Amino acid sequence: MTAADIEAVAELRVRAWQSAYAGLLPAAYLSSMSVEEDAAARRRMFAASDGTIVNLVAEAEDGGIAGWAALGPYRIEGPHGRGGPAGGAELYALYVRPDVLGTGVGRLLAGACLARAAASGASRIALWVIGGNARARRFYERAGFTLDTLEDAESLDDVAGTPVTVVRYTRPLLTGAV
Repeated sequence: MTAADIEAVAELRVRAWQSAYAGLLPAAYLSSMSVEEDAAARRRMFAASDGTIVNLVAEAEDGGIAGWAALGPYRIEGPHGRGGPAGGAELYALYVRPDVLGTGVGRLLAGACLARAAASGASRIALWVIGGNARARRFYERAGFTLDTLEDAESLDDVAGTPVTVVRYTRPLLTGAV
């Protein structure tokens, strides 16, 4: 991802949340999401990046952005940062435009993220997903992730006053893979 992609990634992220999380997160929260605010947050994160977070985009045939993923070191601190794979990587986000779901864009991005994480020396990768997001859970399970059964692998988040359960998935990596 380059700085020039930030607006398109923000648009994709907001539309993907509104589509994927309908019925899982409060409707008022989803409808209030702002592409402008998300883009501003992405610009701040992009500018502050020390190179440990990798943002990847998948280009669509029309030249736009079809998908976006972000990964980096497993966050020990933060909303879900307990436990997890020591020295491991974390897939922070993977979103695909709703109109290209099921076309392989997500699989390509996931594969690129797994290869990058392995090449960085991580032996495991983790991610967090909303417990009720059956489609995402099936996607990650097909990509080789398994539900983490450790005590700290479930967290209760508050989204606009609504409790939302998130669960951790992990998978081993072949270190040195490219």
